[in-house]
Amino acid sequence: MVDLGKIPYQGQSFQEVSTLIENLTKGAQKDSGKAKKAFSCKRTAFEVQNSSAKLSVSSWRFQDWDYKRRDLPTYARGLFMAKNEKDQNEISIRGYDKFFNTGEVHETEWRNIKTRTKGPYELSLKENGCIIFISGLHDGTLLVCSKHSTGPRGDEVSHAVAGERWVDRHLKSIGRTREQLAKELRVRNATAVAELCDDEFEEHILAYDTENAGLYLHGININIPEFVTYSSPQVHAFADEWGFRKTDFLVMEDINEVKNFLDGVAETGAYNGRDVEGFVVRCKARSNDSNKYTDWFFKYKFEEPYLMYRQWRECTKSLIAGKAPRFKKHQKITEEYLMYAKQMLAKNSGMAKEYQLNHGIIKLRDDFLKEKNLKGSDIIRQEYAETGGAPEDRSKNVILVPIATIGCGKTTIAIALQQLFNWGHIQNDNIQGKARPPRFTKAILDLLEEGVPVVLADRNNAAKHERKQILEDVARTHPHVRMIALNFVHTTETIGKIRRVTQDRVIARGDNHQTIQASSDQKKVLGIMEGFIQRYEPLDSDKLPDADFDAVIDLDPTKESRQNLETVVAELHNLYPKLFIEMPSAEELDDAIRFAFCDYKPDIRHNIPDRGPKNSRGNQQHTLTQNTKKKKPLEYVSVALSKKEIDAALDTAFASVSSNKAKFYRQLQQTRRIQPEFHVTLIHRASKQSHPELWAKYNDLHEQSGSAENKLGDCKVLLERVVFDDRIMAVVARLVDENWECTNKIAHVTVGTRGPEVKPKESNELLAKWLADGSGEETGISEVAIQGRTVVNGWVKGNLSR
Repeated sequence: MVDLGKIPYQGQSFQEVSTLIENLTKGAQKDSGKAKKAFSCKRTAFEVQNSSAKLSVSSWRFQDWDYKRRDLPTYARGLFMAKNEKDQNEISIRGYDKFFNTGEVHETEWRNIKTRTKGPYELSLKENGCIIFISGLHDGTLLVCSKHSTGPRGDEVSHAVAGERWVDRHLKSIGRTREQLAKELRVRNATAVAELCDDEFEEHILAYDTENAGLYLHGININIPEFVTYSSPQVHAFADEWGFRKTDFLVMEDINEVKNFLDGVAETGAYNGRDVEGFVVRCKARSNDSNKYTDWFFKYKFEEPYLMYRQWRECTKSLIAGKAPRFKKHQKITEEYLMYAKQMLAKNSGMAKEYQLNHGIIKLRDDFLKEKNLKGSDIIRQEYAETGGAPEDRSKNVILVPIATIGCGKTTIAIALQQLFNWGHIQNDNIQGKARPPRFTKAILDLLEEGVPVVLADRNNAAKHERKQILEDVARTHPHVRMIALNFVHTTETIGKIRRVTQDRVIARGDNHQTIQASSDQKKVLGIMEGFIQRYEPLDSDKLPDADFDAVIDLDPTKESRQNLETVVAELHNLYPKLFIEMPSAEELDDAIRFAFCDYKPDIRHNIPDRGPKNSRGNQQHTLTQNTKKKKPLEYVSVALSKKEIDAALDTAFASVSSNKAKFYRQLQQTRRIQPEFHVTLIHRASKQSHPELWAKYNDLHEQSGSAENKLGDCKVLLERVVFDDRIMAVVARLVDENWECTNKIAHVTVGTRGPEVKPKESNELLAKWLADGSGEETGISEVAIQGRTVVNGWVKGNLSR
């Protein structure tokens, strides 16, 4: 009988499991349009092989990028549920909580690791295989799963089946049975977590020959929603008892010692004479709002020489397929490797077929390294010396390449990055005339040569041929430039939501875009957007051209741009810490996004015609909107106000109210529906009949003004309160200077409207209703006071007809 007092143990609460299933189910309803949660959760049912009770289990799977959210019902990566003997739902398999590389998310930045974790720190080697989960069901069946499935997969041997076969081999070696292991794990309410490392089944990057192949047990988790796991010594004891292979680990008490050790191993990529992919660090961590410490993992992964090894593998497969290998990294040594590979393939007629089945990959690589008398780490060190250092030392020559469709937020992020770091931003829409793609690339490279450290290549790059063009053009002339994909991930599961979200964004921003002016022709714009979605080809890092990206930053197009901006900045800092020394603060990120939403205006506007006849040269006619110079009549007179001062007053006012009350203001910001400039209208041409003397006065001042800005004088304005409903927002104002008169019943500043269908002049109707009926739930009007006596300086100006 297991002594549960000496190991972590907790029984299942079926109420907690039911609640978990309810929350997961909401995520699984993503396509219904009714789910309030923005995460995506897919449920898949599997029959359990050899189950006497004919049981089935369900796998619950999140998209990888969702694990960076802070509102998931669980963070288990690998989660299976089934019914028990009482027909109650229970957790059958519970994987680790998803853990991230150092610097990949906010929590794994070293400064946060140092302040929110405590030892002991267990450092286990990151084995290179595929994950296998093992547990026991109520009918005595041993359940063996891969990350998201169980049982056979057609005629192929699935990962789960391969893992199951290795379980049998390990148990046979100690004279035990599946039933005994199933019973043991069920008594413990636990999932055994192992790495399947077997080159005869499937080769990865590190070698596992016959003597070293098998299931490496590296964890035992309790089957509850919360993450509770065994310590490494407890895992080793279980592995010894049940015949599994063990994963080496070290224990350190001080986090600074941990960092120094990992940085040292990273210099060679080897530990104890063996190439390793990295380490998983297990410790205790507390959340920001609690002093409670819980089990928590992070990883320290070595990028090289494994990226080089993967490149050799893909180049060899291209060679075998009769295609020209494409590569831009590790060029000299890769050319030497391919010469060697050609010779070996010519000598051994059966090698090509085996290689295509993922066998012999490691042997060919190791034989080449042996002939060169080099280690992978030696090659990388030499290359760093020749090209200016390791990636972490890079401080310039980086291009960011979005992979997106219209409305994902790529330009917003580009403008925000430019605002934060003064980086370059080349917009494809600004390139006119013939041969646009190479000229687009040249404009980017010109900025790099001028000393701009990072440039964002602002076009959608939704099709593979677009990515191929820019990757090859850059590699041809600037092989040391690093290309980073900003991948706005589209999947078949999320495309419906992406379509809804991006269409809403584009319609809400109206004409504030160079090419897509939604206010002018909404039907045509939606057709253009749908065309981009239909042409979208997902990024595939395992195949060319996408394999040539130096790194990929995955983004969620349905998230707010502020969240995606934070992800880009954090991951860039992780990749290249010297691109910027200090991480921007939350306030600086907020300000950058606010600038992108509220202050940015496109330089050039394009009118995209309908897909009609082409001209004599076969090109669509694109015209630029131009202003014609002719004398225009006076349209209205206003007090122009400083945008910076009004923005500051609004931010201060809404910072002190609830998030619900500030919701419409945040919506206006995020959809770029804040007015590009602020003013108080004194009189409009439409009022000259009802106020002839005042119109004559202002018109005379306008005629007499010699100012290029049509300035008629100065006027101070007192800001009193913000009034809004779900359509429009305005600031109630008062003219401090008695020399000026306003024809509106309430002087005001229009802040913004929810969409182009709502005209700014509706502020008058809103304020008239507010004055008559007040604010509250009955009227649907809200108000927020502007604290203190906020007086801003303005200038009276005449505004001409368009």
